[in-house]
Amino acid sequence: MADKPSSGEILGIPYNFERPSLGRLLSSYWQPGKGMLVEKPFGIGYTLNLANWRSWIVLAVAGGLYYQQTQSAGAAGASGDADASDEPVEVIVDDD
Repeated sequence: MADKPSSGEILGIPYNFERPSLGRLLSSYWQPGKGMLVEKPFGIGYTLNLANWRSWIVLAVAGGLYYQQTQSAGAAGASGDADASDEPVEVIVDDD
């Protein structure tokens, strides 16, 4: 029985199931001269290239959105409005 390949490409999406080493992990996330997305060191698909400035913008936007979500969830829980939203709402539809 032939061994299955542990890395390759299916439908244009890369995969790699070889055991990652520390050097391969570090070199895969930091590739100067490459685009924003690079192949993952382990698993299926792509990951961010931290040597590209666009990746840092993506991380900053994601962090800002996460911060905004946690702040708004904390404010809604503190004001007590979360309990009022659990009550049923009556909807009237007029078919005129």
